[in-house]
Amino acid sequence: MAKASSSFFQTLKRYIKKPWEITGPCADPEYKLAVPSAIEYRVFCPASTKEKAIVPTSNPETVFDIKYYSRDQRRNRPPIRRTILKKPDVEKMMKETKFDPADFPKVYLTAAIEEDINARGGGYQK
Repeated sequence: MAKASSSFFQTLKRYIKKPWEITGPCADPEYKLAVPSAIEYRVFCPASTKEKAIVPTSNPETVFDIKYYSRDQRRNRPPIRRTILKKPDVEKMMKETKFDPADFPKVYLTAAIEEDINARGGGYQK
């Protein structure tokens, strides 16, 4: 009796479909469900490896050093020297320094500008 009822339900399953399987891409006989079954999902555990890793060994002198800080040129600079000037030092420097007009850049404007005072409106248009 159980076998007859299960075969009857299997026959009904072929003819009675879920609403989304009647039309659309799921209705195609070649359609394969994208969600894997429980036994297909994860065949082996990621933590258990099949093979042992092969770690190459060599002489430390022949291995290229990939560390960045050993090749960083900014770290090889000499330390920055800072001098702190006290007020007496600055006063002494100012007494020793004498400014000459030749020390300053020359003025680019050497000719005098003449304005025509007799122009109408003093040179401006009204």
